[in-house]
Amino acid sequence: MNASATLLITCSTVFLAQLGMSLYLPALPEIARALQAEPAQVSWGLALYLMGMALPMLFWGSLAQRIGRKPVLLTALGIYGLANLALPLGSTLETFLLLRLLQGIGASGISVMARVLIRDSFRGDLLAKALSWISISFVVALGIGQYLGSIIEVTLGWQAIFYLLGMTCLLMALIVWRVQFSTLADEPVAASSWSVYRQILSHRAFLLPALAGGLGYGVIIAFNSAAPLILQGPFAWSTVDYGLLGWPISAAYFLGALAVNHCVVRTGQPWLMTMGTGLVMAGSGVMLLGSLAASSVAWLFWLPYCVAVFGQSLNYPVSLSRANDGAPVAGAYAMALSGFIHQLMAAIIGAVASLIASPQAWPLSLLCVVLALGAILCTRFAPVGNPR
Repeated sequence: MNASATLLITCSTVFLAQLGMSLYLPALPEIARALQAEPAQVSWGLALYLMGMALPMLFWGSLAQRIGRKPVLLTALGIYGLANLALPLGSTLETFLLLRLLQGIGASGISVMARVLIRDSFRGDLLAKALSWISISFVVALGIGQYLGSIIEVTLGWQAIFYLLGMTCLLMALIVWRVQFSTLADEPVAASSWSVYRQILSHRAFLLPALAGGLGYGVIIAFNSAAPLILQGPFAWSTVDYGLLGWPISAAYFLGALAVNHCVVRTGQPWLMTMGTGLVMAGSGVMLLGSLAASSVAWLFWLPYCVAVFGQSLNYPVSLSRANDGAPVAGAYAMALSGFIHQLMAAIIGAVASLIASPQAWPLSLLCVVLALGAILCTRFAPVGNPR
């Protein structure tokens, strides 16, 4: 299969995996009522989903290196699709949260394999360009998925959200089963995958860009964890109102990903990464100031967030590309390890955001500022160059 076809399939699978984060968010209050639980309790489903994405990533990477990309991707799609189909059947909060964890485990394998397949086909600045398309798929799922979720919930009920996602995922598995991916032949299998992961983790050229990408990603996760309770609470937004917010969020991320796609070869990766983390900080800072000085003005909360999202769309594909190029070992390992770091950070940040969830916007905004500052520091001290 040529690189363009591989890119199309990987973008489609990433889109489906990321819908698991955003598609159900507008229906969160309705799901809570159906499960006879508090919305804050149901919001823990996002943290568990992210934990499920994080924990098995190193396993998925090692497995892909040993048995091949396609069997791992098919297994992950199967787990993810079946978990989605089972979610509406549960009648208790505990069952819902457990299935969200299983759903995240499937999404974990999808996410790892998408990045590994892209890494198999591209290098350097071209890798950053290809990863920008993955970013576009991510944000379309994050924003437009949020809007689609609100429409599905209003017209068909919240259960239809998971049924439709599960059936689409199994259909994608049938498509993947019929294609053949090309894999690099110059990557020997290590005797111990864990020793390889330790070796990669010890290199600052890998670790600092990976941390910068994860901290910026954390801003998005924190907002998704706490914003529904804020906007649909004190600001009295309806389900559709909150779903519509997905459009400006998607536009911001889409424009940033396009900027990376068109400018990375000309401007270079370090400049784009610095610009991206700076914009994440600027947007988060205005969010905090707005929530303190004018707490009743909704646009001072969500519009600066769109600026932060634009910055993260510049930062993420570049940070991922620099981390991969900075790893001392080739193959699926670096992509799996960076994915593990990002999802583990996201799970922790999502849990923190759920714990500090408040009708007021300033605790969430302050968390976003702290995360953005960490991303700036990692970017500032990340080495430039490729050790291999």
